[in-house]
Amino acid sequence: MKTFLKVLLIAAVLVVAIKLSPVIFIGALLGLIAAAVLGAVGISLVAVLLAVLLAFTLALSPIWIPILVIMGLVSLFRKGSNPAATPIVTA
Repeated sequence: MKTFLKVLLIAAVLVVAIKLSPVIFIGALLGLIAAAVLGAVGISLVAVLLAVLLAFTLALSPIWIPILVIMGLVSLFRKGSNPAATPIVTA
């Protein structure tokens, strides 16, 4: 008797699922459309952020390029303060 009730319950759930499938399909379709719109907005916001960062970097380049040159020259001509960086010469 229990098996018959289980089969009957599964059949009832199946009928309800079939009857509600158009509503579920429309909900899923609206969700996909919303995700596509939000994804496009997100990608455009990332592009705008990268453009702003690039403009900011280019605007500050007269400051940071000479600083990088000075730091490079200092590190090039600096005496080796790190003992591991100085080569050991044995004769």
